[in-house]
Amino acid sequence: MTDHVLTASGLTKHYGTGAGVVRAVDGIDLEVGRGEIVGLVGESGCGKSTLGRMLVRLLEPTSGSIVFEHADITRQHGQALKPVRKRLQMIFQDPMSSLNPRASVGRILEEPLIVHGIGTRQERKEAVAEMLLRVGLPAAAAARSPHEFSGGQRQRIGIARALLLRPSLVICDEPVAALDVSIRAQVVNLLLDLKEAYQLSYLFISHDLTLVEHIADRVIVMYLGQIVESAPAEHLWSNPAHPYTRALMSSVPVADPRQGFQAASIAGEPPSPVNLPQGCRFKGRCPGAAKRCAEQEPQLREVSPGHFAACHFS
Repeated sequence: MTDHVLTASGLTKHYGTGAGVVRAVDGIDLEVGRGEIVGLVGESGCGKSTLGRMLVRLLEPTSGSIVFEHADITRQHGQALKPVRKRLQMIFQDPMSSLNPRASVGRILEEPLIVHGIGTRQERKEAVAEMLLRVGLPAAAAARSPHEFSGGQRQRIGIARALLLRPSLVICDEPVAALDVSIRAQVVNLLLDLKEAYQLSYLFISHDLTLVEHIADRVIVMYLGQIVESAPAEHLWSNPAHPYTRALMSSVPVADPRQGFQAASIAGEPPSPVNLPQGCRFKGRCPGAAKRCAEQEPQLREVSPGHFAACHFS
């Protein structure tokens, strides 16, 4: 039996607006095993980042439950969440906006240790210097400000901050999306090295399918607030079961000009999350949609061992 470091059940996040209710996340069941890298992919606006922020309790769920290391943290607040924060951390997409511009790097990294009462002042400074070296920055970087670093270096600082408390799970929210292509591989390889060194689990949120294929053990595909497919990475890439997943994969450029590039067409735009259609949410863009798709919403079902898809015809 897999030891799940995190389990989410029936998780929703709805926002009331003047036009109606936005169902940003709408009934998510998700598990992350200990030592596992789970990739979470989908178009912009599908609810990936909202889900990640709920899991670390930066956003309050509308309904559902979050169990982290066998404890229900769904409705915990304040001091009750403090021990959870040590074990559940997040790396944000924009490293500049997630770092205090008025504090030195040393202060930014030392602050989590101070909040949790870890070590003496000297021990904290030594821990900061050691972690900076671990993420590929000199110990002298502690005296500098975030704006003095490049985007890739700032993301390394964000990674160092997330790992200083020795978490068991890190939510990586598009951690390389804001970086130059030449820097992305370095940061991804750093994350993989740190995973092995510190025995971490990752939920890796991204819209870059090539990157997720490289890094993830298992992949979850989201569309309009729901999971439409979930499978071990090698199974998903060899045999995608949902038409949305197939379209996403076909849109990835092939690094061989002799093969050309023919992306599968996804007609139209996603429907409004305020006015979701009856039946399958993808039916208006699916070339194989039938009458049943318009009348009945498909549920996730197992199409092969460990491979789940929400499609009537998968």
